[in-house]
Amino acid sequence: MQEHPNVTLAKRISEEMKREGPAAIARYLADDVVWHEIGRAEPRRGLDELSAAGDAVDYEIDYEIHDIVGGPDHVVALIDATGKRGGRTLDYRVAEIYHVRDGKITERWAFSDDTAAITDFFG
Repeated sequence: MQEHPNVTLAKRISEEMKREGPAAIARYLADDVVWHEIGRAEPRRGLDELSAAGDAVDYEIDYEIHDIVGGPDHVVALIDATGKRGGRTLDYRVAEIYHVRDGKITERWAFSDDTAAITDFFG
């Protein structure tokens, strides 16, 4: 069975992020993207707000994709991640859901196995 193009897109984004860092995904995001983050009450809206938040990042995240599934409108990535910040590390699992339209991510949601630990670590 052939892989859905949105799954291929998500895999390409993951590979480019590992090679080039988070800025690599900007070309795959809609200008009006809505970006929901774990532990953050309000999503970031638009590329400008998301980019400004990325400029203030003081941590690293290494990850491995466990699985990616998707169809015409959504992609779900199951991820094993390790955050590194200030000499500390946090291992966690996350599910990221992307709404995709015309080859661009228009909205992203993230859910974790330990929201409190992630909020404490990255907050």
